[in-house]
Amino acid sequence: MSQSLNLQELLQQGGLINATDAQKSKIFTMAQAAEITVGEVDCDRARSCSAVLRAIVKAVDYPDFFGSDLDALYDCLCDTVLDQKTGLYLWFDKLHTGDPALETHAQAILSVCNDVADFVSTKDKMFAYTVIHAGKHPDAEPGVAPTPYSGGDVEPSYED
Repeated sequence: MSQSLNLQELLQQGGLINATDAQKSKIFTMAQAAEITVGEVDCDRARSCSAVLRAIVKAVDYPDFFGSDLDALYDCLCDTVLDQKTGLYLWFDKLHTGDPALETHAQAILSVCNDVADFVSTKDKMFAYTVIHAGKHPDAEPGVAPTPYSGGDVEPSYED
């Protein structure tokens, strides 16, 4: 059995898919070919549970009011998956699971993701996700404010 077939089976099965950055484009392509909606959750600047939750809501473009707790995350993800033709695949990029401020919250968020995968599988939908773990956030430099989650004064860049 080829590695591609195994990955396709993992996508259809749902839940956590262990992958590396190098596999990202292949997974995205396979998910889209299977009519699975793909979302990328940029967690790099998220330094709190609520910031990670906001990044998830932004990635799935959740239009409803979001209560910023784990119950609301569960509802958001379930609603989003059920609204898709086949399902949803999320790529959590640089989730700082090694950061003391996020360690426990990150595990709780991933537990919710597992619960969502279980629930939607009973509805003939799928939810799968990958987490690219980043260690602890770098310590703040004295006298330098950290970059705000929104990106602050960073100029947008455009590529042709």
